[in-house]
Amino acid sequence: MEIIISSNTSKPIYEQISSQIKTMIMNGELKTGDPIPSMRSLAKTIHVSVITVQRAYEELQRDGLIETTVGRGSFISAQNKDFIQEEQLKKIEEYLSLATETAKTSGIKFEKLVELLTIFYEEE
Repeated sequence: MEIIISSNTSKPIYEQISSQIKTMIMNGELKTGDPIPSMRSLAKTIHVSVITVQRAYEELQRDGLIETTVGRGSFISAQNKDFIQEEQLKKIEEYLSLATETAKTSGIKFEKLVELLTIFYEEE
């Protein structure tokens, strides 16, 4: 499992860790029952504090994506991929609603909004 930490973003390190693990789950790189590195091991590998990794793991556990058992470690939960996508879709809807409202109040045409969305989507 490869986690890459960027110093060129305003996103906190624990969020970078948790979002990359979420992406690996969504892409099928990590499957139900797969082990993930111990907090100490991952912290050492990516050169961050164990507390930072702990915070990321706590977020993943709160979201139901990993399960941690004392003495055994942390594993990918039996999580419904559709449920995860639905949660992400809700977030996207909130952002698009705000973008649409801003565009309307600013007099920006629908076509321009679609053009911007296309540019951002194809950038990654």
